[in-house]
Amino acid sequence: MTLEHMIAFNAVLIVSILSPGAAFLMAVRSTVSNGRRAGIATGFGLGLMASLWTLCALLGMDAVFAYFPWTFAMLKIGGAAYLIYLAVATWRGAKQPMTAGTKPHGRAFMDGFLVNLGNPKSVLFAAAVLVVVFPPNLSGPEIGMIWLNHLTLEILFYTGCAFVLSASAARARYLRAKPHLDRIAALLLGGLGLKLLLQRYPT
Repeated sequence: MTLEHMIAFNAVLIVSILSPGAAFLMAVRSTVSNGRRAGIATGFGLGLMASLWTLCALLGMDAVFAYFPWTFAMLKIGGAAYLIYLAVATWRGAKQPMTAGTKPHGRAFMDGFLVNLGNPKSVLFAAAVLVVVFPPNLSGPEIGMIWLNHLTLEILFYTGCAFVLSASAARARYLRAKPHLDRIAALLLGGLGLKLLLQRYPT
């Protein structure tokens, strides 16, 4: 494994992190609703699970899904149910006033962790990228380095988002548009959940 391999992986990873999705929506709502520390905790949960999916891909979890499709189906159904649950809760709470600092940081971490745990297709994406970017037969230390690199980038991104979004001006703008933004977020989360539910393991 060379430096060029890591640069290529990081470039793809950054594009993936910046793409709007359930993870980013969770990070934004957690920060604005409950403050910077909760946003950082959510980011740690999101980043840890996302990096663990990459680790699973490095260790051959995609092969497990291929040989035992029911494992993918179980994760898919559980993840879809959780995303749809979040969508319903977000829609129902759209008109409710926001109370700051009410979510424990451990709960914020678990929310982030569970959102990315409920996305088993992430390991398929990671596996596809890893096959293209890295040479075969990576050593244990190299696998550990790739995992740690992924985790670090995720945490840096979501921590930076938490600092930006926790500013009073950003929070005030969010509060003014909260009913509309929450409904949009609910529709996106629900759509992601339904898309995941209908996802088939690629053959």
